[in-house]
Amino acid sequence: MKKALIILLVCVAAFSVFAKGVTEAQDSHSIDELVIQFVPSVDVEKTTAQTAPLAELMKAQLAKQGWTVGNIRVTVGTNYEATGEALAAGSCDIGFLPAGTYVTFSDDAEVILTATRYGKSVESDDPIVWNQNKPITNVKDNLVVGYRSLIYAGPSEKGRALAAKVNAGEKLTWEDLSSANWGVSSTTSSAGYIYPSIWLNERFSKTVADLGHAVQTTGYAAAFAGLSSGMYDVVVSYADARIDYQDEWIGDWANKTTIWDDVDVIGVTDYIYNDTISVAKNAPKMTAEFKAALQDAFIEIAKTPEGQAVFSIYSHLGYVKAVDSDYDTARAANALLHK
Repeated sequence: MKKALIILLVCVAAFSVFAKGVTEAQDSHSIDELVIQFVPSVDVEKTTAQTAPLAELMKAQLAKQGWTVGNIRVTVGTNYEATGEALAAGSCDIGFLPAGTYVTFSDDAEVILTATRYGKSVESDDPIVWNQNKPITNVKDNLVVGYRSLIYAGPSEKGRALAAKVNAGEKLTWEDLSSANWGVSSTTSSAGYIYPSIWLNERFSKTVADLGHAVQTTGYAAAFAGLSSGMYDVVVSYADARIDYQDEWIGDWANKTTIWDDVDVIGVTDYIYNDTISVAKNAPKMTAEFKAALQDAFIEIAKTPEGQAVFSIYSHLGYVKAVDSDYDTARAANALLHK
């Protein structure tokens, strides 16, 4: 009897240790709150509405991997830098950052994924090729991890003069460009500032900051709306943003001719690595195990119709795992711009 009691006590003690281990393991896979932030490259209200479903999609996908998240908040930064600063400050955990913004904040942010997008029917570095092969289309059987920034001339008198000069095979001068009204993006935007600055630097030893009539827009939609109205003669954006705004050009902005008739390419930048999904580098919750779970979750969500609806805000079609060195070219471009 005494021997049986001893065996029973040993079993109870062993079970207690086992149960404690299970509880601790469960606790280690529990996150109180996760904050995901998008940048406002598209209208803030539209971005907010379209990305809101990501909270439940992410919670469900992490649960499949054994992770419990109490609350997920999806927010939109006031500009690109605000999202980088939020990652640095720890006020957000995951940020969708363009390459230029990522390398600016890479001391405090860690890239875990790179977006994939459709390739385009034109991939040339010659603006005339883009203009001779309109309309540009997405090539759906060609997913790529990079793109170019295009410098677009609009329907204003100045815009048409710039386009005519390029299409005639003539080189633009600094005076041609500096006398135009430009719509540009935040200073850490790859397509809307950094790479256009590199393009100007290579040709004229100038940058966007040297343009006398450049205005920072609130996003690409605002840039093209301004191009439509004649507020801007030139805007800079990813290739090919005209695909995304061709309906608004005729509809919301009430033009009588298409965006392909009214907007030409006058400059093509170097290749840019796609947007990142980055995490707060110093956040205690960002363990190697949790980062791996996030990578898998985003990749799987992007395969679903619901996920595709969310990520289409940036024309992202999916994600591939990434490391910091993937963005060394972007880092070099950023360093050249800010030397």
